[in-house]
Amino acid sequence: MSAKATGKVSAAVMASRVLGLLREMLFAGLFGGSKWMDCFYLAFRVPNLLRDLFAEGALSQAFVTTFSKKLKAEGEAPAWALANKMMTMAAVFMSLITLAGILAAPWIVDFLTSLSRSGTSPRTYNPEEIGLTVTMVKVMYPFILLVSLAALVMGMLNAKNVFGMPALSSCFFNLASMIGGAAIGWWMDPTWGKDSLIGFSIGVVIGGVAQLICQFPALGRVGYRFKADFGWRDDGVRQILKLMGPAVIAASAVQVNVVINSMFAYGVGEGAVSWLSYAFRLMQLPIGVFGVAVATVTLPALSRAAVGGIGEDFKPTLSKGLRLVAFLVLPSTIGLVILSGPIVSVLYERGAFDAVDRDQTAAALRAYGYGLVFYAWLKVLQPAFYAIDRRWLPMMVSFLSLAINLGFNWFFVFVLRWGHESLALTTSISATINFVILYVAMRKFAGDPGTGVLLASLVKLLLAGAVMGAVCHGANHYFFMDPAHLPFWLRAGGLAVTMGVAAVVYFAAAKLLKVGEANDAMEMVMKRLRR
Repeated sequence: MSAKATGKVSAAVMASRVLGLLREMLFAGLFGGSKWMDCFYLAFRVPNLLRDLFAEGALSQAFVTTFSKKLKAEGEAPAWALANKMMTMAAVFMSLITLAGILAAPWIVDFLTSLSRSGTSPRTYNPEEIGLTVTMVKVMYPFILLVSLAALVMGMLNAKNVFGMPALSSCFFNLASMIGGAAIGWWMDPTWGKDSLIGFSIGVVIGGVAQLICQFPALGRVGYRFKADFGWRDDGVRQILKLMGPAVIAASAVQVNVVINSMFAYGVGEGAVSWLSYAFRLMQLPIGVFGVAVATVTLPALSRAAVGGIGEDFKPTLSKGLRLVAFLVLPSTIGLVILSGPIVSVLYERGAFDAVDRDQTAAALRAYGYGLVFYAWLKVLQPAFYAIDRRWLPMMVSFLSLAINLGFNWFFVFVLRWGHESLALTTSISATINFVILYVAMRKFAGDPGTGVLLASLVKLLLAGAVMGAVCHGANHYFFMDPAHLPFWLRAGGLAVTMGVAAVVYFAAAKLLKVGEANDAMEMVMKRLRR
């Protein structure tokens, strides 16, 4: 992918994350941390789980790999024939999955809410909540069909070196689901009661349609014409399914973790699922902007350094990637932990989202923040195992982290009787353990990637972070003691100034401490500005 294409994709991903945050802000303003919002998030977990497992990750990657090879080796006609076979198979198979999901919705919801009937959960069984959740599951299940087809279309376009519209397609999802959901939700219940969430469930399906059809014009321009093809006994189809298997298994542990956390959160009490979802969206921003960006740049270099064995550039490249992530993400960690209250207040506190919701979401955000650096490090370290052809190890460790996550959730919620923030803390603990195990394994397979240098850099960054933290703490203590009593413009302006000053102080302190990654980060920013 060219630098220009990379820039387009990065901008589109950033736009999608911002729109996703705006969608969460809309939900927060209309429904806050209500039990009905919990039902919506719980209902969305299952089709979203299937999307992450089969559609946007495993299916897209496996299809692009096989389709690109066929395109290069045999030409366009056989490649388009393979595309038609896969589009037909996906349409038939995912339609059956959708039908099965709609019919099985009561049993699916019964399983997801089982902890609330366990007798040890703080939350009691509520038939009205269960009924609404079942309805929304039925409404949203067709989303998995639409997004699977969208993933195949995205793969075709990427293989033909068209990146802009596929990357923007998730923006169309967010916009259509917001606008369509809000319009239908208001029509169903102008008071924004629980029935309006059914409108937002319909909005999810509208968003899936928009994500699919927005790519059709570009698909037509590259020469694709759909024709149903049921000849699935094909080497290309078998190769795609074969490649999908390991990817689905590797992703399953992470996605099952998300579902388990939602089950525990629903059992913890009213509002817990929503508070965790609002906080998780904020935690994902620095990971998406910094962790994924560094991983995207680092992985090709690691792959080149591992051709024909682990070359001399492999360990320095990996070490530099980890240090750069630490430099970029550590200030985000400090900011999210210390300024969690003001951040949540500025972004979410309006309408139905009150001070209680603010404090509970901020508590979850702080707990997520403790593991943010390790979570971002994993974005760099996990792909490194693919570069040295040890892809099975991250998969095995992810299943271990699933067991760790389940054990800590159970201990915190049912033994210590902690609240929803303990589930976010479990996520941080799991990410930390996951990284430590993989880092030790990497030292065994590739040699020490520079632990001493990494620790020395961390010490300097923590000193710079302490100075930055003092700025954030001072603002939090003297200016943001009760954010809700400040006008919005003053809250937002004060937060922007605080974050700007804190960033400058952090960068200046890092420069004084001779942190080399400060220059690398500045060079990345200047390159982006010059484009």
